[in-house]
Amino acid sequence: KLFESTFGLQYEYALITGTLIIVAYTFLGGYKAVCWTDLIQGLLMMGALIIVPITMLNHLGGFSEAMEIVAQIKPEALSMGEGVSALAIISALAWGLGYFGQPHILVRFMSIRSTKEIPNATFIGISWMAISLIGSCFIGVLGIAYVDKFDLSLSDPEKIFIVMSQLLFDPWVAGILLSAILAAIMSTASSQLLVSSSTIAEDFYRRIFSKEASSLAVMRLGRLGVLLVAVVAFLISTDKNSSVLSIVSYAWAGFGASFGSVMLFSLFWSRMTRIAAILGMVTGAIVVVVYKNFLSSYLEIYEIVPGFLCASIVIIVASLMTKVRPGTKAAYETMLKNL
Repeated sequence: KLFESTFGLQYEYALITGTLIIVAYTFLGGYKAVCWTDLIQGLLMMGALIIVPITMLNHLGGFSEAMEIVAQIKPEALSMGEGVSALAIISALAWGLGYFGQPHILVRFMSIRSTKEIPNATFIGISWMAISLIGSCFIGVLGIAYVDKFDLSLSDPEKIFIVMSQLLFDPWVAGILLSAILAAIMSTASSQLLVSSSTIAEDFYRRIFSKEASSLAVMRLGRLGVLLVAVVAFLISTDKNSSVLSIVSYAWAGFGASFGSVMLFSLFWSRMTRIAAILGMVTGAIVVVVYKNFLSSYLEIYEIVPGFLCASIVIIVASLMTKVRPGTKAAYETMLKNL
């Protein structure tokens, strides 16, 4: 979408180019390459999400005037007397549950050099997310005011950042700001590719099928995993009309419900058992898929909510019905001591 709007490049060609670049540096550089590029890309994203809304505010005449414009624009639902429902608020807040189950975020903490660095890493991570999310929300809200005040034609609301960058800044500055979109795409995609390939090579192949596998064989299988996952992602992305937000929210719910619940119980409940963790992950994933595709029309709530709740219930019940493995309590206490 970025290349299409900026360069007039055909969607399919842009998709192929992006896929090849991301796969190439993930394939060749591995974990260290992804970490360093994530640092630079993260700073670029945060900077863009601070500069763009501040400039938008300046052009709109300040925060109060922008909010007055937004207040005058009433969506159809509000004009019909329907306020924001409790389910909508719960759904919005439930996005926070997804963070606990994101593999590309968790792996950063898993690979940290020392537990003493976790507090600083936590502060940096949460600060970055808070600033970036606030900036994103401001761009969305101010975008409504800007489009209305200057009577812009915006066919795709997801391109508001692209349009604002092109309208408000010198082409050179706009180019840097627009590269922040590529940074967001590439940092997430490369991290997910790396985690997925590592899971295929290390967790499945080496631990289940071939415990004596050589490092070379595991590395080759990991690279093959990168290619396989990239191909699947490419095929999903060929649907030009699909919403980026809807795809991300679906994946976010799946990760949060299946892995997030297990992570939280692992950190705060020493009684959780191995079988309960497995059942919780399976339950969370299944409930999200089933609810999204078959039950969402009956109760409009973000699918992570029922998925997370069901996974948590299964973890609690299964843990109480099964025995804790020897050494679990000691390992849990050691973890708390180190933290």
